[in-house]
Amino acid sequence: MQKDSIIYLNERPLVIVPTHQAIPNKYKDAVLYTLPDQVTIESTLQALETDKLPAAIFINPDTDAMLDTVKSYFNILVAAGGLITNQEEEILLMFRRGKWDLPKGKQDEGENLEACALREVEEETGLHSITLEHKITETLHFYTYKEKKILKHTYWYKMKFTGTELTIPQIEEDIVDIQWVKPENLSKYLKFSYQNITDVFEKEGYPV
Repeated sequence: MQKDSIIYLNERPLVIVPTHQAIPNKYKDAVLYTLPDQVTIESTLQALETDKLPAAIFINPDTDAMLDTVKSYFNILVAAGGLITNQEEEILLMFRRGKWDLPKGKQDEGENLEACALREVEEETGLHSITLEHKITETLHFYTYKEKKILKHTYWYKMKFTGTELTIPQIEEDIVDIQWVKPENLSKYLKFSYQNITDVFEKEGYPV
C-alpha cells in the first residue's frame, strides 16, 4: 500500500505523493516535480533547508521508493514518543527549547518501538502509570547535529495516564515545564509548536 509522506526541513514541508490528485489542498500552490532526478532532489532539499522555498511536492507512483531515495541523503535516527491524555482527557504538553512539544526520544539498540515510546515518556515526564493504546502516525523532520544532517523518523503512540504521580520535567533534556492542557485550549499551544507535532494531533482527530 502506497502512503503519502511529509518531511519537514526547518518547518518547510516536502510532500511525497503518488499522483497529482493526492496532493493535500493546503499544498496545492507548492512547486511540484514529477519523478524528480538526483539533481532536482538535491537542489530542492537545499532550497527547503535554506528557506529559499516554502514547500515542495515530489510525485512518484512508488512513494516508498521515493521516500527511501530522499532518506538516503540523511543520517536516519529512529525515535518514538507519545500523545498522553489523563482521566479528564487533558493532554500532556511540555515546553522545550522555546516550543511546546511531546515526549519522544531515540530508540535504543534491541529495543522495540513501543518500549522506546514508553521509556522516553517515563524519562522525560516522570510518569509511570502509562498505558499504550494504539499507534497514531509517523513523522519525519530534519535537523543538524555536530554538522551532520539528521532525519528523525518518529513513531507516535496514543497513551493514557491513569496514576496520581506529579510530572517531573527532565531538565537535562532542556524540558522546563509540563502542563496538562484541555482540548479546547490546545490550538493556543500549538501556535508555538512544530508542524510535525501539529500533524500528530491532527491524525488523532484533534481540532488544530
